[in-house]
Amino acid sequence: MRKIVFQNRIALGKRLLALLICLLFVLSDGSAFVYADGEEELTVQERIAEIQKQIRSQKVGQYGMVPIDGSLIADGEYPIQVESSSPFFRIIEAVLKVQGGEMTADITISSLSYQWVYCGTGEQADADSEANYIGYRDDGGHGVFTVPVEALNKPIPCAAYSKKRKRWYDRDILFVASTLPEGVLHTELPDFEAIETALKAYEVKDIQELASKPHKIPEPVSVPKSDGEYSIEVNMTGGSGRASISSPTLLTVRDGKAYATLIWSSTYYDYMILEEEYYLNLTEDGGPSRFEIPITAMDTPIPVIADTTAMGDPVEIRYELTFYEESIGEKGQIPQEAAKKVLMIAGAIIVFGGILNYFVKKKRAA
Repeated sequence: MRKIVFQNRIALGKRLLALLICLLFVLSDGSAFVYADGEEELTVQERIAEIQKQIRSQKVGQYGMVPIDGSLIADGEYPIQVESSSPFFRIIEAVLKVQGGEMTADITISSLSYQWVYCGTGEQADADSEANYIGYRDDGGHGVFTVPVEALNKPIPCAAYSKKRKRWYDRDILFVASTLPEGVLHTELPDFEAIETALKAYEVKDIQELASKPHKIPEPVSVPKSDGEYSIEVNMTGGSGRASISSPTLLTVRDGKAYATLIWSSTYYDYMILEEEYYLNLTEDGGPSRFEIPITAMDTPIPVIADTTAMGDPVEIRYELTFYEESIGEKGQIPQEAAKKVLMIAGAIIVFGGILNYFVKKKRAA
């Protein structure tokens, strides 16, 4: 009888653990994000699709790159590095072939999961003839595709057809000219690393200089709350609708005044402007962009500007943020905080399950 009771407890513990893991997944990966072109919340599946879309759209190349055509490269075959916009289309080896200014390349990907590639977008591939699709040869479990190369140091659209999912995925690939053997190029390349370092330093200096000029500092509103941390609902409108901010978000009350911590769905936002004040990205580990700004009004749209480098050159985009005073609640309502609590509970259940399992095994051995 005791044995049955112990087994029932173990089964119940496993079901509770599974339920908590599912809840953790919803809170961590499927947390609600408010999008600029709509107020509806994303489902878990929609959020995953958004994340996958972002992964497939990583930028290739470096600032200041100029396309290099075959006329500037000596005839021959050379190893070359290739950047891909997607980790799911990783090019592990490539050989560039140059003849009379025309270029092709044998690119080797890390698996055989793609049946074809196409020089263009997936939409163009669907509308084209299969005769123009590029098949692969099997090289020890790696797919090798021979593709035309329009130019080096230039993003080239290259759709890939998944065998498993039976659909095209849009990719960008870029052949990096600086990785060719010495003496092959008939031109000199600039130091792109130095350009990017100098550009970033200049941008930060420029922003700091603007922020240091005499101007009116935005005044946060007063809220009837004790100093501390809370949650608050926020809605965002404006922009293209691709970017989002987490809601509810962190509300910090200091000296009776309200400040909000905004977490973007993108890592590319480097500063925000509220009235005439500049606010720099607080994230330093490469995670989502994060800003603390004063809440200057409740239940009224607040115009802000956010600068993004997602499209290469910096672009300032106008948004409006509305914070809802009636929504102020406990800090634990923030998705990130709720996920932390679930992690702690799940960890405690795992430990409890391990202890329970130990005593069950000890009982059986006896």
